[in-house]
Amino acid sequence: MVYGYGNPGRQDDGLGPAIIERLDADEIPGVATDSNYQLQVEDALAVSQSDTVIFVDAAESGDDPFTFTELEPSNETGFTTHSLSPGTLLALCRDMFRKSVRAHVLAIRGYKWDFMEELTPGAEKNLDLAYRFLKKKLWTLL
Repeated sequence: MVYGYGNPGRQDDGLGPAIIERLDADEIPGVATDSNYQLQVEDALAVSQSDTVIFVDAAESGDDPFTFTELEPSNETGFTTHSLSPGTLLALCRDMFRKSVRAHVLAIRGYKWDFMEELTPGAEKNLDLAYRFLKKKLWTLL
C-alpha cells in the first residue's frame, strides 16, 4: 500500500496526493493506494490489511529531492485524534488488529505552502525523481 497525504490546496503540501494520482494512473498490479489530507484513526484498518506500507508526504526541510526511511510503531500521542503520525498509525495497527506492518516514509522536499493549488517548479522536479524511485522500489517489494 502507498498512502499519500497532504493538502493540495497548500502548494507543495500536495506532494503526497500528487504521487498517488500518478500511481493510480499507472495501475500497478498488487499496489493499493490511498490519499487524504491527514492520517486518521480510521486509516489503521486499511493499513493493517497490507504487509508493507509506504507513507508519502511533503517535507518542509531535509535533503533534496527526497528521503526514504524505515519506520517503526510509535506510541506518541497528540492533542487530537483527527491527525496522526505514521508511527502512531502503525502502533494502532499493532494494538487494534494484532498486525505488524513493515513501513517506510517517502518525504519529498517542498518549498512553499501558500494557499494555491499548484506545486512549485522545484517540488515538481522532486516529485518526478521521487516517483521514479518509488516505482523501482515497488517492483522490488512485489
